[in-house]
Amino acid sequence: MTWLDALWLGLLQGFTEYLPVSSSGHLQIAQALMGNTDGEENLTFAVVVHAATVCSTLVILWREIYSLLRGTASLRWNEETQYMAKIFLSMIPVGIVGLFFKDYVESLFGAGLMLVGVMLLVTALLLVFANFAKPRKGKISFSDALIIGISQAFAVLPGLSRSGTTIATGLILGDRKEDVAKFSFLMVIIPILGEAFLDLMKGGLTHEASGISAAALVVGFAAAFVSGCVACKWMLSIVKRGKLVYFAYYCVAAGLFAIIYDLV
Repeated sequence: MTWLDALWLGLLQGFTEYLPVSSSGHLQIAQALMGNTDGEENLTFAVVVHAATVCSTLVILWREIYSLLRGTASLRWNEETQYMAKIFLSMIPVGIVGLFFKDYVESLFGAGLMLVGVMLLVTALLLVFANFAKPRKGKISFSDALIIGISQAFAVLPGLSRSGTTIATGLILGDRKEDVAKFSFLMVIIPILGEAFLDLMKGGLTHEASGISAAALVVGFAAAFVSGCVACKWMLSIVKRGKLVYFAYYCVAAGLFAIIYDLV
């Protein structure tokens, strides 16, 4: 992978991470079109650029994160502590997947676009269902947090949008749009950064292990971070206006393209 490839793929990852169109699915499609079918290289790059977009979440939502940390530091069962508890509860399902099914999930990257296409169609279906949901609750409950966390665990599949799945799940449960969007963006911070840290400790990000140069990883990280900052702010605005259903049409088109491309 050249640094120019990394720049293009990093920008793609950043722009699609927060939009409900599956960043992992788009990376798979783009890498297939570029002729890169090395699953290990694809996976390593995906880990790096996902970490970059999580860092963009820290920048865009820093006020909310600071408020949560300050409230939790008081060691009282206040609103901030309860919110943090809900975030940790939501991480349990994806943690279980990471512990027991990591190798299986990793094997899906670089395994063709058929699964990506089907999961993009599933994403579109979820967005359509969410379009008809009405807010019925004041706050995200603990049970909602767990259910949203379960949906995030399923979204490790390439092509199934993590943001689209978790936000759609929250909307279907009756939570408010802006609350679900922020919760969706915050709940993924620790799992993704934790995965990137573990890969770093195991040496998985070295050129010898991944086949990607340090320059390409740095360029990809920087591109994903910058474009992620833009996309995060845009997505929060889109959710407030309730325009997610339009992304369903795009997911259908992208999904059909991926399926046809794989068959041909």
